[in-house]
Amino acid sequence: MDTSRLEQWREVVEQVLSDYAAIPYSYSEVKKETVFDRTQDRYLVLILGWGGYRYEHGCMVHIDIIGDKIWIQRDGTEAGIALDLENAGIAKEQIVLGFKPPEVRPLTGYGVI
Repeated sequence: MDTSRLEQWREVVEQVLSDYAAIPYSYSEVKKETVFDRTQDRYLVLILGWGGYRYEHGCMVHIDIIGDKIWIQRDGTEAGIALDLENAGIAKEQIVLGFKPPEVRPLTGYGVI
């Protein structure tokens, strides 16, 4: 993949996830944190903290850049992180909904592989 395109994608993914992580929960002490690994092109939004009497810890969003596609491996957002990536200039065919079964991906309007 073109180095400038890869760098642009990294910046877009990091900005979209940073913006999302900055939105606080209104009902608990649960925080969102980002993890960006540019070496392996893996990008996460984690949740952690106390939600009442329960400790929350998990992955809310997981995105990988694999080859010439952006793979959404986990999307725990309300509206869908793919739409945010689109609005930031990433073409739909470059985004793969990895959490969808392979036979369903062609029906989503997003990339298939």
